[in-house]
Amino acid sequence: METSTFVYDGDCAFCTTCAEFIERRIPTAARVVPWQFADLDALGLTIAECEEAVQWVGADDSRAAGPDAIAKLLAASGPLWRAAGAVLRVPPVRAVAWPTYRWVARNRHRLPGGTAACSLPQEARERLYGPAGRPTTGA
Repeated sequence: METSTFVYDGDCAFCTTCAEFIERRIPTAARVVPWQFADLDALGLTIAECEEAVQWVGADDSRAAGPDAIAKLLAASGPLWRAAGAVLRVPPVRAVAWPTYRWVARNRHRLPGGTAACSLPQEARERLYGPAGRPTTGA
């Protein structure tokens, strides 16, 4: 692969708003594409992975998900954004980033730009947060 790719949920208005912000404001050579229009097989991604979190597939075939994917995208951007990506990789910040990311994912339909269509499918919510809506272990 010649270009890095950042994959998001194109069915979610909140995610699409964020992707549009990236395309307008964050100078990066990475492709920013909704998973619904991406060649997931070529990227080595599954629908389940893409439903759970944004994904990064680097030109060097590096992989990352969630806030780690966001950090990779920022690292592949302009100087100010690279600094933000570096901060996102600092262990104490990263430790907070994952629970925050999961909260945003769980509530994205309630956030600015979000709609009811942004709500994660029941199966994905239970896989990520358990039947009671509590986060499962792991990153």
